[in-house]
Amino acid sequence: MRVRELAQWLGADFEGDGEIEITGVAPIESAGPNDVSFINSRKAAQQSEASAAGCLIVPMDFASQGRTIIRAASPRTAFARAIGRLHPPAQPEQGIHATAVVGAGAMIGQGVSIGPHASVGAGSSIGSGTIVGAGCRIGRNVSIGDGGLLHANVTIYDGVHIGRGAVLHSGCVIGADGFGFVMEGGRYEKFPQIGGVEIGDFVEIGANSCVDRAALGVTSIGEGAKLDNMVHVGHNCRIGRHVVIAAQTGFSGGVVVEDYAVIGGQVGIGDKARIESRAVLGSGCGILTSKIVRSGQVVWGTPARPLKQHLEQLANLARLPALRKELADLKRRLARLEAV
Repeated sequence: MRVRELAQWLGADFEGDGEIEITGVAPIESAGPNDVSFINSRKAAQQSEASAAGCLIVPMDFASQGRTIIRAASPRTAFARAIGRLHPPAQPEQGIHATAVVGAGAMIGQGVSIGPHASVGAGSSIGSGTIVGAGCRIGRNVSIGDGGLLHANVTIYDGVHIGRGAVLHSGCVIGADGFGFVMEGGRYEKFPQIGGVEIGDFVEIGANSCVDRAALGVTSIGEGAKLDNMVHVGHNCRIGRHVVIAAQTGFSGGVVVEDYAVIGGQVGIGDKARIESRAVLGSGCGILTSKIVRSGQVVWGTPARPLKQHLEQLANLARLPALRKELADLKRRLARLEAV
């Protein structure tokens, strides 16, 4: 693809030699004459003079320095789109593999690919263009929208509903029982988990993540939410639209996360906590049961506190050794005075 064609496809303007043939993408420091790279920081801009990249995707105010460039309001986003165009993912053959099993009454849309040793339960529906990887297990009465991608060995329990364009990475388990038990006669008895799971359009769920079904009602994940690897969403949680959740975060039952919240890695959230829209939870923080994190608030630490307060506490902790030394010195001086 020539620079001119790439710029046109991106809906952007280019400067320089539009006839350069672009065959790949690469980091700015290692890009070659047939690669495109991007500038999204001051450091990258400094590296651009020495870069051999055939074309750079740059901010609107970048000084061209005589290079071939494509200007974009968001160079990183434009570069991501260029990667998708120049390195499209491999497409499996359409159709149902000879070793796959499809249950009675299941509806398989046009252009679907179902890989080796996969199974689709009775009464389920798979939307057009969806790819079901090898070894996937899809239960009964499951619905998956058009254009979905299930990587190998995804497990979806009965009655789960998944929207369009969802991406589920290997090892995902969707719709397993929530962690519900009641104490009776000195032992735990299982509280039946008979609710469902609903996952919106264009949700992506990372490898080995689990989304539990509700005890009653629905566990839901809103449109465009992105879950990293090894995230656990407990029963009856409601995750809003375009929420981003980093790896190893866990949600206890009944947690509500509103739209556009950002949650760092290894965060623990107690039962029935509420994270309001656009709040930010720093990595490793702990949210206590029934705690409310207000809209737009940034919190850190365990128990989580507003970021400014958390940093002040860290600064005070750092001063403790010096304060201890000062206290010991004061005690010695006081002892000498009392001895006089």
